[in-house]
Amino acid sequence: MSDLILIVEDEPKLAALVQDYLHASGFRTEWLADGCQALERLKGGPVPAAVLLDVMLPGLDGLEVCRAVRAFSDVPILINSARVEELDRLLGLELGADDYVCKPFSPREVVARVKALLRRAQGRLAPTTLVSVGGGFGVDEAGQRIVWREQTLGLTPVEFRLLRHLLQQPGRVFERGQLLDLIHEDFRDVSDRAVDSHIKNIRRKLAAVDRQAACITSVYGVGYRLDLT
Repeated sequence: MSDLILIVEDEPKLAALVQDYLHASGFRTEWLADGCQALERLKGGPVPAAVLLDVMLPGLDGLEVCRAVRAFSDVPILINSARVEELDRLLGLELGADDYVCKPFSPREVVARVKALLRRAQGRLAPTTLVSVGGGFGVDEAGQRIVWREQTLGLTPVEFRLLRHLLQQPGRVFERGQLLDLIHEDFRDVSDRAVDSHIKNIRRKLAAVDRQAACITSVYGVGYRLDLT
């Protein structure tokens, strides 16, 4: 796997600081300061191991870059931004970002989160062992992927953990708080609405396989249930 981290950040001093810490951890880095340039780089250049993507960028903001990249690549994306409002956090994850970190942040935290993303990505590339769990679903733990009706769903790491958990106990109603603790293991301050955003994305990916199927049911005022048919 590549050890190249693409840093998309318009603050030169901050980019240089993050580069120093990544270099000290054995990574190579490439820096761009413009969203349009970053999108073109990801379309045409060697695929980096991960992307550290700022939200406030000239040319094209980071959320639009993330949305566009997800149309053609599953490269791990770590969003960073000084805009800490809940909507920005949810939107970044809904558009396909794998994780986020809020400014001001510790460069050590960024390095730790990058390493965590790469461990998950390496799992997806490991030799696969697909285990059938019923309803046409198969779970590949080593590869961190879920197959439904012989089609890989293309889930982010968070979506994988969430759907896998629902599949482990079909028919059970899980409260949003329970699912939130599962998907954000560091217990960061995130609204229950984050779960709704992830469920929406999973439903969209299921609908791409079968538009008529409705595997995940909303239980009003409680949470979600997955039914195998």
